[in-house]
Amino acid sequence: MDLTLEKPGEHLFVRSVNEEGIQVVDEIYTVPVILSAQRVIPDWPVKRIQDIEDHHLDHILELQPEVVLIGSGAKQSFLSPRQMMFFYSRNLGVEVMTTTAACRTFNVLVSEARSVVAALIPL
Repeated sequence: MDLTLEKPGEHLFVRSVNEEGIQVVDEIYTVPVILSAQRVIPDWPVKRIQDIEDHHLDHILELQPEVVLIGSGAKQSFLSPRQMMFFYSRNLGVEVMTTTAACRTFNVLVSEARSVVAALIPL
């Protein structure tokens, strides 16, 4: 699914998401990534939502987001209550959705200059 054909500003954005990977600007990532408006952290070592442990979230926290989006792949998954408390105890908003939905939401929030970080598991 193509999300945008033109560069919308001076920030990173997701151009498309499909079975081949996640295209951030002109680079395609076939592995899980963490994405902010200014930075891509490739090779996030999480293959499924259920595999997330606190130390996997350190790179997200380093980027100091207000909102965290987690793309769970092709199917909707949810964080455990313990994982949700990890974010809530740090006063961070967190939403888990399919990766395609997370990419669309990321593009909208980053275009509004929101401090958003997306952790994305490919389809």
